[in-house]
Amino acid sequence: MFLIHDLCALLESYLEPDQVKEVYRSYLFGAEAHQGQVRMTGEPYIYHPLAVARILAEMRMDYNTIIAAILHDVIEDTATAREQIASDFGEEVATLVDGVTKLTQVKFGSKAEAQAENFRKMILAMVKDIRIILIKLADRLHNMRTLGVMRPDKKRRIARETLEIFAPIAHRLGMKDVCLELEDLCFKSIHPLRYQILEKAVKQSRGNRKALVDKIREAIEERLRNESLDFAVIGREKHLFSIYQKMHQKHLSFGEVFDVFAFRLVVDKVDTCYRALGVVHNLYKPVPGRFKDYIAIPKSNGYQSLHTILFSPYGIPIEVQIRTEDMQRVADAGIAAHWMYKTGDASPSHATEWLKGLLEMQQQAGNSEEFLENVKIDLFPDEVYVFTPDGDIMTLPRGATGLDFAYAVHTDIGNSCVSVTIDRRLSPIRNILHNGQTVEVITAPGAKPNPVWLDFVVTAKARTNIRHFLKQLHDDEAIGLGQRMLFKALSFNGISLEKIPKDVLKDLLEKLKVKTLDNLYQDISLGNRVASLVARQISDIHSENGPTQSIGVKSMFNRYAPDWLKPTSTRQNSKPLAIRGTEGSVVTFAKCCHPIPGDPVLGFVSAGKGVVIHLRGCKNVRDFRNNPERWVDLQWEKSVQGTYPVEIRVDTANQRGVLATVAATISDMESNIENVSIEERDGRFSTLMFTLSVKDRVHLANIIRRVKRIESVARISRSK
Repeated sequence: MFLIHDLCALLESYLEPDQVKEVYRSYLFGAEAHQGQVRMTGEPYIYHPLAVARILAEMRMDYNTIIAAILHDVIEDTATAREQIASDFGEEVATLVDGVTKLTQVKFGSKAEAQAENFRKMILAMVKDIRIILIKLADRLHNMRTLGVMRPDKKRRIARETLEIFAPIAHRLGMKDVCLELEDLCFKSIHPLRYQILEKAVKQSRGNRKALVDKIREAIEERLRNESLDFAVIGREKHLFSIYQKMHQKHLSFGEVFDVFAFRLVVDKVDTCYRALGVVHNLYKPVPGRFKDYIAIPKSNGYQSLHTILFSPYGIPIEVQIRTEDMQRVADAGIAAHWMYKTGDASPSHATEWLKGLLEMQQQAGNSEEFLENVKIDLFPDEVYVFTPDGDIMTLPRGATGLDFAYAVHTDIGNSCVSVTIDRRLSPIRNILHNGQTVEVITAPGAKPNPVWLDFVVTAKARTNIRHFLKQLHDDEAIGLGQRMLFKALSFNGISLEKIPKDVLKDLLEKLKVKTLDNLYQDISLGNRVASLVARQISDIHSENGPTQSIGVKSMFNRYAPDWLKPTSTRQNSKPLAIRGTEGSVVTFAKCCHPIPGDPVLGFVSAGKGVVIHLRGCKNVRDFRNNPERWVDLQWEKSVQGTYPVEIRVDTANQRGVLATVAATISDMESNIENVSIEERDGRFSTLMFTLSVKDRVHLANIIRRVKRIESVARISRSK
């Protein structure tokens, strides 16, 4: 069992005596705060913070981080206040502890929401101080080591969360040792039987091939000594989760995955890495296309190494990784190596860039759950390296597209992107990028994000910014339409929206329990509130306290009522609400009758859908007559944009090529065919049903006239 004197002995190897005393004082404080608390393992609770501190001490973290690790649960699980920690141990320690603490005082609607909000809080705190995530990772690692006492369902839930979030974060920060241990522990909890079988197979295989491994190692060492190189050869053991993943994803047998000898050469300097590479390539023949230089182009988490695959004389591939001692430390400890060996700033550049990206995602995300989803998307282990026209290297996730590249350059460039050039050739923005390509973005001033883009972008930054733009666009459309609908409902009674006093609007918002007038407009346009009822409530709010309460005569009303409540001279209620065709998702067109510009139309306000437009003669209109307050009188604007679907029915003679002839004629009339179906009525005639995109009634009439001229067409009509 790891006790406080063991921790102090470990800390004395690299900390000052006064700092070790402060750590011991924090232990006394934490032990008193957790007095009487016991873990599910049966041991006193303070053993857990001590174990977390030990993990961080092995990374040689500074004493404030060790103190924060010992106290990381006192705010959440005891009556200790943050202010007390700040008073006794300083503001720096209090900030670290607070960053790890969960939001226990806030009530959430679901476990998913609580998890997302807790994660969001931790990430935002981590942006200010990266040590917060190191404490959290150490905390999660010890919890996973002691997960065996929990119920199987709880073990699986915690393991899946760890595998989805914390292990990828450890990988993203270059903390390979922590990442691999977390993955193996998760694998053991989620698939215990598979873990046992695989563990047994690995032990057996390791014993069977020991002689071969030793022969290859001796051959490599002898050749390196002959070249007078300073080196160390380390056998690299594959981890169980890595083996399982390859077997599962590539449908391989255990022998196919595990039958690879792996060695790591650690040398003194970068120049020696490339010399050692030449030595092993002379010893064994390299496999074409399997060499990777992560020294010249480091991974996004700071990892550097040379990777190569060789053919061995025993018919088994050999994987060799070559790196310096500094690269080895960073590969194992990642960002923690910057404290362990004092190799620079507290937050290295690769971590800083990632954290900046997280902060931008947080600002654009609609809620905590969307933010968590975007972070999961961003935690890709595989990368692709491409070049800007200036020769700068950009790292993107595997499968990234030209549009992902545009958003990686800048949000505004992504929003206005229309195409890209890849290696100087024009290419669609959805094309997937590959290593070594040079990418240039082509933008246009009027271009804007399209909802279809969400189907092919893979980076969290691109997805977040596209969603943010579309949401903002949707909000603006909803506000504009809702304002027009309320204006019309008020004008029906001769009330002017502009003249309504602020106190009346304030009372209305309080009564309706909405924060702003824009929120009210959105509710109206989306059908969550009826404009005519809101207009009636505005009138009622004034009459509750105004002079009209005791005056019933119309002349007296005109004398004493405020100007905004008196009928206006222009009867605006007679003018229907105009539809522009650019309202977007707040206005939808009924599929039962397919209204198009120029048709006489009515609007039905449907909850969640906004205004649904029908033809006045549509049979479904009769079904809604019992809700007259939800009907809106509509008309089309003079200049309507866009194209609209409409159905036409074409009866033709059964002749070869008639479908192609009709389709070609429709296409010549600048109309797109969205769908076509064929019904054979008898041996002589067939009925073709087309769904077309047209601009308006005039456009449709021109199409019908042109199709009628086809000799094999017997009859054509619009289907309503």
